[in-house]
Amino acid sequence: MVPTTLRCRRIEVKPRVYSLAMNDAAQKSKKPADSVAVMSELMMPHQVNNLGHVFGGEVLSMVDRAAAVSAMRHAGRASVTVSIDRVEFVEPIYTGELVTCTARVNFVGRTSMEIGVIVDAENLLTGEKRHTNTCLLTFVAIDENHRPCPVARLDVSDPEDARRFREGKRRREVREALDRELQA
Repeated sequence: MVPTTLRCRRIEVKPRVYSLAMNDAAQKSKKPADSVAVMSELMMPHQVNNLGHVFGGEVLSMVDRAAAVSAMRHAGRASVTVSIDRVEFVEPIYTGELVTCTARVNFVGRTSMEIGVIVDAENLLTGEKRHTNTCLLTFVAIDENHRPCPVARLDVSDPEDARRFREGKRRREVREALDRELQA
């Protein structure tokens, strides 16, 4: 038997209110060690130039991905690259070497994070390891609307973490001063 009348219950849906206040994760501080990300990849012939050196863009792609993981671990949410502040190519990387990128959060502002990445190359046949690159990147945590949102403070109780934090803060101040100067 099919009912002739249907009764519907009225459901009220309250709009979601987004607040600029920090979420629970952003209120707690986190240690830089909790954000460490390590990524390794064997360099193949299609990733090198005619000299047998790995293309810088290949290395930067790995660096960006490792830094993204570190930033997202710290923020506990999606984070995007804002800038690659500094890249130092110390030594070439050759085909057949294992490249390892180790990323960690150095400095945290309100919504941004400076991520430091160390790149090492390893000859798997001899076991020789070399430091090849140092990179600094800035990431911003974003919310569901792709807008910047607050991130957790950085616990810098360790003296080495405090040093990295001070240096990151100083780099940010210098960048901001340079931007103001160039805009004037």
